[in-house]
Amino acid sequence: MRAKWVVVATILMLAGPAMAQAPQKPITIVVPFAPGASSDGIARIIASGLTARTGRQVIVENKPGGGGAIGLMAVAKATPDGDTLGIGAAGATVINPHIPGAPANFDPLRDIVPVAKLMELPIIVVANPAAGPKSVRELIERSKATPGGLSYGSTGVNSLQHLGMELLKKQTGANLVHVPYRGSTPAVTDVLGGQTLIASVDLTSALPHIQAGKLTALGMTTARRSAIAPDIPTIAEGGVPGFGISAGFLGLFAPAGTPAEVVKQVTREVAAILAEPDAAVKVRLLAADVAYEDDVTFAKFLASESQKWKEAIQGMNLSN
Repeated sequence: MRAKWVVVATILMLAGPAMAQAPQKPITIVVPFAPGASSDGIARIIASGLTARTGRQVIVENKPGGGGAIGLMAVAKATPDGDTLGIGAAGATVINPHIPGAPANFDPLRDIVPVAKLMELPIIVVANPAAGPKSVRELIERSKATPGGLSYGSTGVNSLQHLGMELLKKQTGANLVHVPYRGSTPAVTDVLGGQTLIASVDLTSALPHIQAGKLTALGMTTARRSAIAPDIPTIAEGGVPGFGISAGFLGLFAPAGTPAEVVKQVTREVAAILAEPDAAVKVRLLAADVAYEDDVTFAKFLASESQKWKEAIQGMNLSN
């Protein structure tokens, strides 16, 4: 019997180092939009950085739909151990909860926790150069003169891109009909092809086509021009004085219940990644700017933006 236990102990001793070296399961970053846009780009920057810094494989998984809500709902349901993270934008995090009839089974300020704010990105309204309007004024006038109105694409229902256009409708009386897409890239693709004449999208997806003359830039939705594309006027400059909404933002989130020390560790890693010399260059290639905030500061920002949109949405007609 003694000999048997010696053999067992020896096997366990030999297996111990191998077991300790067994690869950990990958970290997954869920992107709630289609590949090719800003959210996908920043996720891959963070994934590459985390792999280099931690030695763990990091997978980017696209789960588009619901204006960015479907992917974050998947994050909320994941095991809260730090192995599942998600990219969140304004629509799904600070706008959706205030929409009449919003589902009660998902509250982003309750079901996911902020890890870090990553970047800010301009939102732009673009048109097909052949058949679309050439200016904001023409957009408004044509929409009012067109039976049934003019259709416009966005990144999804209740996204910042959608709500910006709804505010434009409210302020000008424009007759615009929303067509939701699963991200900026498919919306831009349909404008390029003429299936939709207008779209409200992030600058990341639109800028190369604007520079190539394949899209007409009607205006930035922010109150001031973007430093990334300073030649493109704002909607306010294009004929709607006083118009302007906050720039879009993207942040990193984890399931609620993720241990605070795990969140803090990921926050520190993200800070280090975005502080690397080439990080700003990579983000600028996405037509955006690094806008890092740690988990505490980001949480305060989200609470403030949520209150702003709660007030802005009152009285808006969001039937589509």
